[in-house]
Amino acid sequence: MSNSSPLFDLDTYQIEESIGYLLARSRAMLVKSSDESLAKFGITHAQGAIILMLSTGKYSTAADLARETYTDAASTKRMIDRLAARNLIQREPCAHDRRLMKLKLTADGIALSTQIPKVFCGVLNKHFYDFSAEEIGFLKSMLRRLLASNSTEEKTH
Repeated sequence: MSNSSPLFDLDTYQIEESIGYLLARSRAMLVKSSDESLAKFGITHAQGAIILMLSTGKYSTAADLARETYTDAASTKRMIDRLAARNLIQREPCAHDRRLMKLKLTADGIALSTQIPKVFCGVLNKHFYDFSAEEIGFLKSMLRRLLASNSTEEKTH
């Protein structure tokens, strides 16, 4: 579905009504609440997300993590350093390319990775308590559509 006229107009633009602003504020609220809930484990939301991503097996390098989280390489490296210092992840040279370091969860990291979804679900339940399952499904559908339109645009540019 495509509109011929722009949906957003500079003449009527107000920051408080901007979708970008509302998404950013919503994300900030969820991150802050996650940080508070994860403090008992001594990690932040960003560190918890890295641990969860590694636990899926889909991501195994700092570059994978940086790309998926839209975080610069230096920030990702610092986060990995902190998690490694806490013995939650370890670096191993890649068998095929010794220059590449693979990341793996340690036993402590694996144990922690089972606790993080409980925390994230608690945070989501706290903030979305007044939403119906249908509304959550619709919101997720719209966000997936937004992400899909962006990935299509990236491929054509």
